[in-house]
Amino acid sequence: MKPICTRTLVKIALAAFALFLAIYYWPAMARFLGLLLSACLPLLLGLCFAYLINILMSFYERHFFPASQRRAILKMRPGLCLTLAILTLLGICAFIVGMAVPQLAACFRLLIAEIPAGVEQLLGWLASHDVLTPERMAEIEASLAGLNWQAWLESIAPTVMTGFLGAIGSVVSGTTTVFIALIFAIFTLLGKRRLFAQCARLLERYLSERRRGQVRYVSGILNECFHRFIVGQCTEAVLLGALCALGMLLFGMPHALMIGALTAFTALVPIVGAFIGGAIGAFLLLMESPAQALLFLVFIVVLQQLEGNLIYPHVVGSSLQLPSMWVLAAVTVGGGVLGILGTFLGVPLAASGYRLLKNDVNKRSPWYSSSSAGALSEPEEKQ
Repeated sequence: MKPICTRTLVKIALAAFALFLAIYYWPAMARFLGLLLSACLPLLLGLCFAYLINILMSFYERHFFPASQRRAILKMRPGLCLTLAILTLLGICAFIVGMAVPQLAACFRLLIAEIPAGVEQLLGWLASHDVLTPERMAEIEASLAGLNWQAWLESIAPTVMTGFLGAIGSVVSGTTTVFIALIFAIFTLLGKRRLFAQCARLLERYLSERRRGQVRYVSGILNECFHRFIVGQCTEAVLLGALCALGMLLFGMPHALMIGALTAFTALVPIVGAFIGGAIGAFLLLMESPAQALLFLVFIVVLQQLEGNLIYPHVVGSSLQLPSMWVLAAVTVGGGVLGILGTFLGVPLAASGYRLLKNDVNKRSPWYSSSSAGALSEPEEKQ
């Protein structure tokens, strides 16, 4: 057995002592970590923004005189491509907000105005189809007869406004954090080449060649999975929203563009996003015509099936190489742990872990070779 040197023993003792202090003083350590995370939140958010913006920025860099070696072009390319990427994202957000907000406000005004008539129609339908007994219908009509809808809406208006103002206050309080994050993201992207060179130099100085290769291998797979997921999910959302709007226009349904944009936005959430957008769209159509709302539900279910079996496997599924069962598991676990953020992070993280584990299993197989790297992977479904 190889003897353990004194330096290694000192490291083990210091690590054990640090672990003991962390466990013994855990409440104070938890408060310190929370404070540290709160202080670093703008920087972490800025790195997330930088990664998202860099996808578009890299696209523009590949098409803006990529082979040119002129000093002026090389100096101007990062700033110009970053500006184009930010303007593109702002344009997309402005389009969605401009399409959705005015029509959503109009639909809610229509909802408030149509509540009494809608209740009367529902009672008439229940009475004509003998769903409830006459005695029960009489009780419901008597209880609703003395209900003043206008007064009821006015009574809940202060509560709604209080909640709305509280939400506005939270948004305003987070504006500074978002602003700092955007500034940090811009500086990060403008100096990304220097940052990459500095990281490479740090790895070269402090890690062995084997460890550097492992870091590059893992980070490369993480970057590839996140990049493919973001691009594929955005492409799939745009296609689904466009097909939804086109189908609604063909069937003569109202609010086609607004519901299409809303469906595209909610479709960014894996698996369940399209159903959320469809439920909101059906609710909005219900205020104008229950028949059209029912037709829209049938249409969105059929469209979701076509999208899930034809579009999603080609756009997202094949690029991530993650079975559908694990996609659903990643969305469920991620959403349960981190909410909406977890549904976005769960799929690419699961795809990265799945690929790393699959490659490691293949390399440990006795029959492994470069030509049989996918021997233990699951058979791909026929598209």
